[in-house]
Amino acid sequence: MTRRQKDPLRPLTDEERSVLAQISRAQSEPASHVARAKELLAVADGASYTAAAQAVGRRSGDAISELVCRFNREGLAAIEPQHGGGPPIVYEVAERQRILAEFERQPEREQDGTATWSLSTLQRVLRQAPDGLPGVSTYTIWCVLHDAGWTWQKDRTWCKTGTVTRKRKEGVVEVCDPEAEGKKT
Repeated sequence: MTRRQKDPLRPLTDEERSVLAQISRAQSEPASHVARAKELLAVADGASYTAAAQAVGRRSGDAISELVCRFNREGLAAIEPQHGGGPPIVYEVAERQRILAEFERQPEREQDGTATWSLSTLQRVLRQAPDGLPGVSTYTIWCVLHDAGWTWQKDRTWCKTGTVTRKRKEGVVEVCDPEAEGKKT
């Protein structure tokens, strides 16, 4: 005899059921999304958590229980994976914007001690600023810049990914690769 479910799956709307069915059959969706959609559909069709888990190749129904609880709270967004462990994300959107704003500012030689930003000089300026980030690491700065499309070049400069300067008859022009976003991923 199975024990009573603490948080049973709420009734699915027609739209939710059709989206879950579409995701469960999709080959272009990530495998985790497909498995979660199949699990939710199995539970909605009356299967126990254990049976739903075994239907997609899992051993325990505990993960299904957590997924159902999350689906009841968030809806279809529960199919997306959450933060997968490790330390919590400390720098949110505002802090990332602060790092990018400081990076896009042209450094002053006397005040900042550099003509071009390196990770360590940018870290020093961000830590010393009154509205700065006192505990920011160079790795965090690198991740923020990399996510924004900047890469460190061999000539010790930063370059926006997909953008280059070319010499033409009319002078130096900036050329953008229209497929740069597709090539990043």
